Amino acid sequence: MKIIVSACLLGDKVKYNGESNKNQELIDFLKDYDVIKVCPEVMGGLPIPRDASEIQNDFVYNKKNINVTEYFNKGALKTLDIVKNENIKVAILKEKSPSCGSNYIYDGTFSNKLISGMGVTSRLLKENNVIILNENNYKEYFEKEK
Repeated sequence: MKIIVSACLLGDKVKYNGESNKNQELIDFLKDYDVIKVCPEVMGGLPIPRDASEIQNDFVYNKKNINVTEYFNKGALKTLDIVKNENIKVAILKEKSPSCGSNYIYDGTFSNKLISGMGVTSRLLKENNVIILNENNYKEYFEKEK
């Protein structure tokens, strides 16, 4: 089974601040799967490091109040292309990210407040029937699938 996974969760230093969200437990869990790692923000043309971004009224703005929605949309579309070309049905994406969040995202005020919502890539993949998981709930899904 092929799975799309956020590159930051696999240890790639692609986060906005040049760090990763390495999750060794997830990495160990995925050892028997065919993993394709993605970072939609980098794939969309944003640099590393970059200013933090949050979603406000369906647009993505960085901390300098620059609209960066086009980069997020471009990365989401490139991720969707991979999903379609590789016939991927499941994605494990970084929760709270403006690209990859599946249940929660930051509220757009850069005040560290979370709200219910989906990132740009997660929403597009879900609209295309991909099962969206995150680093907190992937085990539940795979336990059910056994």
